[in-house]
Amino acid sequence: MKVVFNKDVPGSGKRGEIKEVSDGYARNFLLKKNLAEQLTDGVVNRLQAQESKKIKEAEEELQACQSAADRLDGGELSIVEKINEDGRLYAAVTVTKIANLIKKQYGIEIEARQVLVPIPIKIVGEHRATIKFSHGLEAEMTVIVAES
Repeated sequence: MKVVFNKDVPGSGKRGEIKEVSDGYARNFLLKKNLAEQLTDGVVNRLQAQESKKIKEAEEELQACQSAADRLDGGELSIVEKINEDGRLYAAVTVTKIANLIKKQYGIEIEARQVLVPIPIKIVGEHRATIKFSHGLEAEMTVIVAES
């Protein structure tokens, strides 16, 4: 009997996989515990619809990431911070602060873990930051820190 697995079954198959198994194993174990379902035309159509939906969502996500990366690439962020007598910032400019500024200035929601800064920003001046997106996309930005 041909079945499609609903869950991973060690030694038998992984979720979404279609396999030929013995009738007794399918009826007495896989189907009874809802670990798999018999492959029918309706199930095949449902699986094909799910796959095309996943592909469409991935394409939309890629376009959204590409658009965001294009808007941010080469952009500048301006930050005004207090400095001490030595000319250093009281607190370093964190990736969280950069992510919040991107949201405020560009309207693009990114997570702090997507922001990469080669060295901690602790002095006034221009610094480089890389924003990593899914699908291997990146945007380079300039972070300009000025004293208040």
